[in-house]
Amino acid sequence: MNQERQTHYRACHLCEAICGVVIETEGPEVVSIKGDSDDPLSRGHICPKAVALQDIHSDPDRLRKPVKRVRGADGGYEHQPIEWDEALDLAAMGLVETIKNHGVDAVGIYMGNPTVHNYGMMTHQSALFKHIRTRNRYSATSVDQLPHHLISLWLFGHKLMFPIPDIDRTDYFLMIGANPVASNGSIWTVPDVRKRIKSLTERGGKLVVIDPRRTETAELATAHHAVKPGTDAALLLAMIHLLFRDNLVQLGHLTDFVDGLSDIQQAVVHYTPEWAASHTGMAEEDIVQLTHDFAAADKAICYGRMGVSTQRFGTLCQWAIQVVNVLTGNLDREGGSLFTLPAVDQVVGASPGGFGRHTSRVRQLPEFDRELPVACLAEEIRTPGEGQIRALFTGAGNPVLSTPAGDDLDGALEGLDFMVSLDPWINETTRHADVILPPTSPLEHDHYDLAFHVNAMRNTARFSEAVFDKPEGALHDWEIFQGLGERVADALDLEARKAVPPHVIIDRGLKAGPYGDNSEHKLSIEALRATPSGVDLGPLKPQLPERLKTPEQRINLALSAIFDDLGRLEQQLNEASQGYRLIGRRHVRDCNSWMHNFTRLVKGPQRCTLQVSPDDAAREGWLTGSRVSVSSRAGSIEVELEITDTMMSGVVSLPHGYGHGRPGTLSGVANAHAGVSCNAITEATYLDELTGNAALNGVGVVIASL
Repeated sequence: MNQERQTHYRACHLCEAICGVVIETEGPEVVSIKGDSDDPLSRGHICPKAVALQDIHSDPDRLRKPVKRVRGADGGYEHQPIEWDEALDLAAMGLVETIKNHGVDAVGIYMGNPTVHNYGMMTHQSALFKHIRTRNRYSATSVDQLPHHLISLWLFGHKLMFPIPDIDRTDYFLMIGANPVASNGSIWTVPDVRKRIKSLTERGGKLVVIDPRRTETAELATAHHAVKPGTDAALLLAMIHLLFRDNLVQLGHLTDFVDGLSDIQQAVVHYTPEWAASHTGMAEEDIVQLTHDFAAADKAICYGRMGVSTQRFGTLCQWAIQVVNVLTGNLDREGGSLFTLPAVDQVVGASPGGFGRHTSRVRQLPEFDRELPVACLAEEIRTPGEGQIRALFTGAGNPVLSTPAGDDLDGALEGLDFMVSLDPWINETTRHADVILPPTSPLEHDHYDLAFHVNAMRNTARFSEAVFDKPEGALHDWEIFQGLGERVADALDLEARKAVPPHVIIDRGLKAGPYGDNSEHKLSIEALRATPSGVDLGPLKPQLPERLKTPEQRINLALSAIFDDLGRLEQQLNEASQGYRLIGRRHVRDCNSWMHNFTRLVKGPQRCTLQVSPDDAAREGWLTGSRVSVSSRAGSIEVELEITDTMMSGVVSLPHGYGHGRPGTLSGVANAHAGVSCNAITEATYLDELTGNAALNGVGVVIASL
């Protein structure tokens, strides 16, 4: 083993910011991880997660070999190591027998959030799933970002056409239900966002944050307005009403290819600022001032994320956000919201997506991009009949902690005939798996960010070489998919996909892309290898209408499904609200449920607390550190209180992704910092009914002292 110090250049894959890092190693040890100042996107910035790359690699709880589940002498289950051939044979046999005995829809598939952080998972899952064309496909999309995808499809013609905030050139940034200082951006790759916000305000620009909690981002804002959870659509509709009422509509260069303005004007005629104020808790005069300031700004952005996506009106909110941007001429405008032109262009190379072509068996929830909402996964496992899920494949996911009514799903998994997981850990979900197939560590394989260049606030490209050689006897995730696919194809008498490494696929995409063989850049894998800190391809630029994938390259804002949903909004806003409203929160050291097993990231004060406002605490007689029960229609948990003046009265907050410590898991650090799962009290029936996306924010809860 070479013990000399070596330097490696890589993009951190642990969140959407994809910050460049410089990793120094001595033999098998990581000795230093620092920000790469030559990375054109992150400019040397990293957060604490990047330093934990070494902890993920060296984690003693990370599986290095496949395991199978066996019943021990005491009657309980345990997982025992097996060899790869046996593991792949067992996994393929379980899937094939289910298909032969019960049909292909009896196999369920769930793909978790880390899938899009690893290009082998993205390029090669089809090597298996092309042979398992089940209707029962699920992913983290429907607990996270489904409204974004659907509005992108409906307005712009492709599920991946996300308008990206051009923060470095804007004058006015209206941010609703987003906290990029903690998340490093979400559906918005924006490393070092704190410095970018500071630059915005120093040049005289404004950041206005709308959120029930004074978040880390709101602390940096020019203004912060607290609104009641789940009422953001009322605010946005009132803004659209005001834009028409006060003659503030200025489409600019969008005029020639935008339709539906008169229909929208008629639809919002009754949504006055007085009406919005009565529901949101935001003052009428503030709504008027906010709208006029936004319209008057030379360059402005309206952007919303988790707080507006994961609620009952997530799709309505995302539509209204884009309508505000269009009506003020700030879509496809420098300093407004622009579309990326990534080096591997998935808007050209990937399916645009579709919606409602089939529905779930039990509740008739609609599919999007051939995936059903994960809120119905448990009932599709439990409910007998044709198409009942009897076998489940999970990839890089932990839906027991990350999806609604997680405890119900936890119980449902135990009733499966067979389960296989591609995952490096025995977590709260994979503990139920009959076979677990662990891939190499992230530092043992190369990487190219397929997903997050689509979301980036600047066009760049970077290829990351492996830091360490693949250990003898280990398999990359793409090799696992390939091996399973070949075995399933052979058993079903189908043609297996040819084995092509992911870097070859990316090389083809780069050469065929906008900066490839037909451009001055001539990008390829070899070209990126020669510039390990990445290539700067320039700021985002206006691309419409040419970039649109809609019929006749036009934007139709008047969507009948959205107009139909307005009645549901009015009805549910008028429903009496009892108890408190629960919202989530993010910490810069967290990323869902998969970063709690590393001491470096969980050290410090307890983060899994229920945050409440001082006014509510005084009225209820609560004290910081005391324990309470929090109950909803889905269940009940017990948690420690934290009183903070950052919370709006009537609103409480729990972080996402906790609830560790369950029997059969292998996560020593996470189990010692178990916390409670907020998804034990979120409800599988509490949804954005338009899409079936989970509503994790605004859940009604009752709190009682213990």
